[in-house]
Amino acid sequence: MKTKLLLLEDDLTLSETVIDYFEEQGFEIIAAYDGDEANELIYEQSFDLFLLDVNVPSMNGFELLKQVRNEGNKTPAIFITSLNSMDSLEEGFESGCDDYIRKPFELKELLLRVQTIIKREYSQKQEFVQISDEIKFSTQNNELIKNNETVPLNLKELKLLKFFLQNSDELLSHERIFENVWDYDEEPSDNSLRTYIKNLRKILGKDKIVSLKKLGYRFNSK
Repeated sequence: MKTKLLLLEDDLTLSETVIDYFEEQGFEIIAAYDGDEANELIYEQSFDLFLLDVNVPSMNGFELLKQVRNEGNKTPAIFITSLNSMDSLEEGFESGCDDYIRKPFELKELLLRVQTIIKREYSQKQEFVQISDEIKFSTQNNELIKNNETVPLNLKELKLLKFFLQNSDELLSHERIFENVWDYDEEPSDNSLRTYIKNLRKILGKDKIVSLKKLGYRFNSK
C-alpha cells in the first residue's frame, strides 16, 4: 500500500512540481488549494502525513492543524512556508506540526524529512497488541488472532476493533465512533453498532467492551 500524503499548497506550479516528484518516488499524493478544501479532505479520507503551506486562502495552515489536533487527529504534519521568523516557527510547532521547512527548498530535502517521519511512525507501532492471554491483534496484517488462528472479521468490525485498541480505556461516544468508523457517505445507526459490538464480544469476551448507558462504550485493556 502506498504512503498517502495530503498537500495543501495554493501555488499551482509548486503544487504540481511536488506532486510529480512524490508520485515518481512511489507516494500517493492528494492536493488541496485552500484550507477549507484541505479540511474536507482530512474529514473524508485517511492520510499518513500532511504537507501544509501556511499562507493559503480561507483557513490558513496553522489554524487548520490546530483544528485537526483539537479533533484528536494525530497524523504527522510538515509545514511548508516562506515565513521565516522565530515567532512563525514557534507558532507552527505550537499548532502541532512535526517539522517545518522553509521555501525555497530542495525536493530531495522534503522527501528525506517525509521519509524520516514515516519511518518513525511505523517503528513506534507495535507488531502485535495483546488483548488477552489467547487473543492478540496484528497491526501489520490487520488480523485478529485467537489461539494462534486468524478470526474472520468484516470490514466494520475490523475498523471498530482498531478504533477501540487505539483508544483503549477511554469513553467513546456513539458520535465519535460513527465519525471514525463509518465513511462520510454512510448512514450510521445505533442498531448496526450494537450488532458489531455483540459480534466482537463473542470473540473477545463480554467484559472487554463495556456499554455505558447513553454515553457510549469503553474498551478495557486489562
